[in-house]
Amino acid sequence: MVAALSLFLVFTAQSVFAQHEEHAEGAATEEKFNPGEAILHHIADAHEWHFFSLKKSDGSEFHATIPLPVILYSPQRGLSTFMSSRFHHGQEAYNGYKVEHGKIVAVDAAGAPDESVKVYDFSMTKNVVQLFIALIVLVWLLTSMAKKYKTGQGVTSAPKGLQNAIEPVITFVRDDVAKPNLGPKYQKFLPYLLTIFFFILINAIFGMLPGAANVTGNIAFTAVLGVIAFIVIIFNTNGHYWQHIFWFPGVPLPVKILMIPVELMGVFTKPFALIVRLFANMTAGHIVILSFISLIFIFTEMSQVAGVAFTPVSIAFAVFIYLIEILVAFIQAYIFANLTAIFIGEAIGDHHYEEDIVAHH
Repeated sequence: MVAALSLFLVFTAQSVFAQHEEHAEGAATEEKFNPGEAILHHIADAHEWHFFSLKKSDGSEFHATIPLPVILYSPQRGLSTFMSSRFHHGQEAYNGYKVEHGKIVAVDAAGAPDESVKVYDFSMTKNVVQLFIALIVLVWLLTSMAKKYKTGQGVTSAPKGLQNAIEPVITFVRDDVAKPNLGPKYQKFLPYLLTIFFFILINAIFGMLPGAANVTGNIAFTAVLGVIAFIVIIFNTNGHYWQHIFWFPGVPLPVKILMIPVELMGVFTKPFALIVRLFANMTAGHIVILSFISLIFIFTEMSQVAGVAFTPVSIAFAVFIYLIEILVAFIQAYIFANLTAIFIGEAIGDHHYEEDIVAHH
């Protein structure tokens, strides 16, 4: 399946070979393939769901896309809603707006960007739509599991089907993530840990499908998860936690003064580490896969024979990284949930034993 998906990506990708356009004077210009621009285009968000493009016999292009709703608000122009197909794949302006480098900007009557008009974009982009799809799958998955347990399946009898596949993952999060880090209070935070684990995992797996959105590689997505984790940690802190932040017991006064800014900074760097770790790892995987695919077109520009010869090698490496990315999806979901549990455990933990150890020494 992985090999088939990789071949699908190669043979249904946009035309990136050197193209020649005849000018009036008969001269020809060559458009070079830009791998950086192509890779960033594929991992970036968009206002339409683009799958592939095909060149027709008459020279025009057919774009297999699903248009998405565009919702814009401007203090100068008010609310504006329409489908992204009105932009004709970014080639035309509509209702005073145009797509420039993936972002919608206001334009004047001549089609030039109008910087005096402020635009707030609330559109249903590709990432947003996939988030809703992942949310629907998450709710369906966990609620269907809960209904089966209520009927006794998996309790008085052995689990069956999908329940048999999901139950080991749930028990893994409970026994290896929640219990070791949260102790007797693990049941209070287990629903939250299971939610972020499965939500990250579902979005990461969806992101591996051809044409899907790179949600987990979007800094806004990981930032929201990090902020939520920060709120959960802060609202479950106790006096011992803040005592160890501002006035660490058993430490000389000069060291305490030096440690206060360091410990206080650690309160904010922990969720920041969650944000950057997930974003960087998932984005890097997509970039590596697309880089190996791009090598085919780079070698083809050098020589048609070199491009054909390097294609099997490039696909083999892309499939290898693809398999690793599937494993990374599970690992990153586990790391995010595990680190969140560790940080919550530090916030709710009883630090009396540390003071006893310091006093004993």
